Amino acid sequence: MHTRIIGTGSYLPAKNLTNHDLEKIIETSHDWIVSRSGIHERHIAADEELTSDLALQASLRAIAAAGIGVDDIDLVIVATTCPDMIFPSTACILQDKLGIKNRGPAFDIQAVCGGFIYALNTADLYIRGGQAKTVLVVGAEIMSRILDWEDRVSSVLFGDGAGAVILQASETPGILCSKLHADGRHHGMLKVDGNIQNGIAKGDPFIRMDGQAVFKFAVKVLSEVVEEILTTTQLQCADIDWLVPHQANIRIMEATAKKLGLSMDKVVVTVANHGNTSAASIPLALDTAVRDGRIKTGQHILLEGVGGGFTWGAVLLRW
Repeated sequence: MHTRIIGTGSYLPAKNLTNHDLEKIIETSHDWIVSRSGIHERHIAADEELTSDLALQASLRAIAAAGIGVDDIDLVIVATTCPDMIFPSTACILQDKLGIKNRGPAFDIQAVCGGFIYALNTADLYIRGGQAKTVLVVGAEIMSRILDWEDRVSSVLFGDGAGAVILQASETPGILCSKLHADGRHHGMLKVDGNIQNGIAKGDPFIRMDGQAVFKFAVKVLSEVVEEILTTTQLQCADIDWLVPHQANIRIMEATAKKLGLSMDKVVVTVANHGNTSAASIPLALDTAVRDGRIKTGQHILLEGVGGGFTWGAVLLRW
């Protein structure tokens, strides 16, 4: 039994925050942000919007694209760093909002920007193991709520959004290979220290990162995991039709592509318009490339992501 993606969907909140808007509230400039990250704008959730609301809209679009009913979905996985609440899981809340009543399992995965890759691999294992036939995988984040808007380095990088895919059991190969990794020794490079103790918020509730260290680590492990995938599948870089990376920073994507000897013409880039949407960034970029016709049947698509933890991984698909 194999696993194929049969539908994609995405959603971005209505509010669009440009670099020029940011110039009015923090000490920064459009040119500085673009030179450091490639980002021109990002979307910000409305005060009343929850992560599950963003996930719902992306899911409905993926379900429509797949041509299935909600009760065909027998597993829901949500990758998120920004759940609606401590518990229950955002996946259970999403299951209810979708009206799924078949009692299939639903749970969240927390691997930050690597979360969608982790969730995709988990869904694939459920299908290959015969425990699910049709799976909804969502990456959804409201990163703006854990940003320190006085931090001119990190606050300009992140945005909100959601992306979703429907995976289904298939006799023909779809997901060809997956590789996941983590190295907890680097957990201090990118973190949010905040937590709850006895009902009281403790620690720093905002994203803190060592930008240079994250950059070097990300380029190293992203290129390594691609090489690992290619070695396992006995493919060459030339066999990859599209690389869909985590949209953290254009410089990371360019450096990774250069290290692999891959032309940027083969890299799906949406960071200019979305910013870093953490676990949502890969499915957002994937949906963009599917809907604009770049991704076509029979092509090899490589997804890769790296996030705090540190976590990283890649998934190779035949579309």
